[in-house]
Amino acid sequence: MAEQVVDVMVEAGKATAGPPLGPALGPLGINIGKVVAEINKATASFKGMQVPVKVIVDTDTKQFRIEVGTPPTSSLIKKALNIETGAKKPGEEFVGSLTLQQVVEIAKSKNLLGKTLKEKVKTIAGTAQSMGVKIEDKTVQEFLKDLDSGFYDEKLASFEKQ
Repeated sequence: MAEQVVDVMVEAGKATAGPPLGPALGPLGINIGKVVAEINKATASFKGMQVPVKVIVDTDTKQFRIEVGTPPTSSLIKKALNIETGAKKPGEEFVGSLTLQQVVEIAKSKNLLGKTLKEKVKTIAGTAQSMGVKIEDKTVQEFLKDLDSGFYDEKLASFEKQ
């Protein structure tokens, strides 16, 4: 069984037979229309975001399967805040503030390194900082100081049980 993997970034729910999918899949001899339809169905919940997709094709049988990744953290933050872009001067200007619950939801949706939820929240906080986004109406530095001091431990424990 010979498998070929095609990795692409597509706009959720709006994949087409044009680039980047068509040219990559065309030589493999599979039904591109079917692949596009499956990708659009599988990515519909990420509407408006770029989503990483893997199309794994068995070149012998022409069967395929699709694996949908999660959008980049920055896209998830923009969706949570309903904004188009981050700040032009992060640290000097801010484009919004995430709640701890939103940060936890983003962290849980990603396959992040980090053993604890607190470590994963710190990863999301780093991206938020680079975008000019506050957390709990605090700068990321203030939020991280409170996080490290244990201020949010009870809230995090309640989110871990959900």
